[in-house]
Amino acid sequence: MVFPTITAGYAGVLGLILFVLSFWVIGGRGQYRVLHGDGGKPELNRRIRAHGNFTEYVPMILVMTALIEASGGGPIKIHWLLGPLTLARLIHPFGMVAPEGSVRQYAFRAPGAAVTMIVLASASIMLLARML
Repeated sequence: MVFPTITAGYAGVLGLILFVLSFWVIGGRGQYRVLHGDGGKPELNRRIRAHGNFTEYVPMILVMTALIEASGGGPIKIHWLLGPLTLARLIHPFGMVAPEGSVRQYAFRAPGAAVTMIVLASASIMLLARML
C-alpha cells in the first residue's frame, strides 16, 4: 500500500478551512454572547451549521479518497475528487450566511452542497468498483 500523498495535501488544506470555520463560530459565540447552542440567533446557527456540515462530510470523503489513492487510484482521479471538494467547501459557508432567497445563497450554498454530494457518491462508487 502506498501513502496517499495527494490526499494528505488536500487534507492539510481542508484542515485549514476547518480551522477558519471553527474560529468563525467562536467569534460568533463571542459576538452574540452564547456559550452553548445558538442562543436563538439565526446568524450564529448558520455559522454552526456551516461548520457542522463541513465536519459531517469532509472526513469520510478524505478517508475514502485516501483508500482509493493508497490502492492505486491515479493522481488525476484524486485531484478530480478533492479539487472540486475543496472549492465547494470554500464557497458553501458564503451561501449559508447569505440572506434567505438571495442570489448569493443560491450561487454558493447549492453548488457547494451539490458538488460535495457528487464527490461523496463518486468516491463511494470508485471504492466499491475496486472491490469487484
